[in-house]
Amino acid sequence: MDYKLAYENWINCSYFDEETKNELRAIENDEKEIKERFYKNLEFGTGGLRGIIGAGTNRINIYTIRRATLGVANYILKNMGEEGAKKGVVIAHDSRFMSREFTLEAAKTLAACNIKTYIFDELRPTPELSFAVRYLNCSMGIVLTASHNPKEYNGYKVYGPDGGQVCIDMANDIIAEVNKIEDYSTIKTMDFDKAVNEKLIVELNGDVDTAFIDAVKKQVIRQDTINKYGKDLKVIFTPLHGTGNKSVRRALKEVGFENVKVVKEQENPDSNFPTVTYPNPEEKSVFNIAIEMAKKDGADLILGTDPDCDRVGVVVKDANGEYFVLNGNQTGSLLVRYIIESLVDKNKLPSNPTIIKTIVTSELGAEIAKHYNVDCLNTLTGFKFIGEKMSEFEQTNEKTFIMGYEESYGYLIGTHARDKDAVVASLIICEMAAYYKSKEMSLYEALVDTYEKFGYYKEDLKSLTLKGIEGIEKIKEIMNYFRTSNIKEIANIKIDKILDYKEGIDDLPKADVLKFILEDKTWIAVRPSGTEPKIKFYVGVNSDSYKKSDKKIEDIMNAISTLVESI
Repeated sequence: MDYKLAYENWINCSYFDEETKNELRAIENDEKEIKERFYKNLEFGTGGLRGIIGAGTNRINIYTIRRATLGVANYILKNMGEEGAKKGVVIAHDSRFMSREFTLEAAKTLAACNIKTYIFDELRPTPELSFAVRYLNCSMGIVLTASHNPKEYNGYKVYGPDGGQVCIDMANDIIAEVNKIEDYSTIKTMDFDKAVNEKLIVELNGDVDTAFIDAVKKQVIRQDTINKYGKDLKVIFTPLHGTGNKSVRRALKEVGFENVKVVKEQENPDSNFPTVTYPNPEEKSVFNIAIEMAKKDGADLILGTDPDCDRVGVVVKDANGEYFVLNGNQTGSLLVRYIIESLVDKNKLPSNPTIIKTIVTSELGAEIAKHYNVDCLNTLTGFKFIGEKMSEFEQTNEKTFIMGYEESYGYLIGTHARDKDAVVASLIICEMAAYYKSKEMSLYEALVDTYEKFGYYKEDLKSLTLKGIEGIEKIKEIMNYFRTSNIKEIANIKIDKILDYKEGIDDLPKADVLKFILEDKTWIAVRPSGTEPKIKFYVGVNSDSYKKSDKKIEDIMNAISTLVESI
């Protein structure tokens, strides 16, 4: 793309509004910034759009949202026809800057294509959108969110009729439709009031909310335990300025968790996320206010959901009474154990029970599942692949889904959604805490007990942020080095085998992921992030003591850093 020509077109074309033009005029002497904004169209990838908010073809704005939506509309009309248009699309959004505006632009673009659209009256959790697609029998769903990215970002994710993020084949077909659209000025929208009058845009009432919460509550296994101990469990909750406040608190309250307090400073939606550097529950610092509050109240548990409420972080008291932030693998493994053991105890374990995790998630959950004769399947990174497997189970009836999870704080219990769900995860984590409280154990003690019984598994993640055009090239260079350099050992441990998922392995789609399996069963995975300008290094180890696992992780991470610095 000729970035100078594209820049001039946006400045001069009457299709673009004056505010956009003024933003662009302000950078007329900044060649690098103009190039960064216009050297390509913001890529509509297999996960949709994600980018920095701003004017330009390589930014997320009302025009790039319209372009993406017209691509979705053309896909529906071409592949689903009039019936697909009548079934329509449901759209939800988070608390980010411009999310509501982008929702309305998408709805008006679909309406101009004579496609019915359902919108919520305000922000909603992403898992409710996943649920709503099937509940409303829609052709597709769209959610405006950039999950836990910094406040400068927003995003656009597309969901198929099964309620899961669109599979690779469907995504590629949508991408092809989007890429056909070269002239932004040809994209039409319908006046909002006109679309509402013609019933092409329908604002949803509270029925979907209630149906979603009811579906979440059905996942409770030990209601008797909640009835007895739920009111005494002290919980601190923070939605981190996002969408989780109403849904999580409602679900907890309706099943019997009465002692739930919210972090007031982080309760209300705020696109600036003023109390955190960026709103990611994987960052321990986001819990600073909640931990101080918990110390005063003597809370048993802290929960924190990300802005679109599909991920949840957990903080528990350790053996010294200090608050300890669990990582995603620890929470996931605790949930696997609790859910399977509870289903066994209640004689509710279904036939062919299966958990699903990603290839970069700890093997501890798989070890627990194996102990109880529960199958464990691996998918590529990204919950869409777990959702695909769930739909496959539903069609073949060969396996029964118990739980899906990934190391990055995403969990799903139940089949009401096809994406990670921090509402149901928060509920079951509280149920789990109440159960262990009934056994006079904390969640931390349950974790220690899990390590003692199943192995001292430990994992770590190193992310390297490389922004801009140069960053993209550097990430490619690092991946190429690890792929082609014939590395024989890492941290003096010989490499047993190398799995290159770009070649297609274990019937999984091809992906730019490398996994090194070392002689002692340690594994290292390397992949570029699909949503951020990062390359990620995952490590998983297992030893007969936590101290040995710590040392092994430290040695391997140091070795990886040395390798990367040499490139």
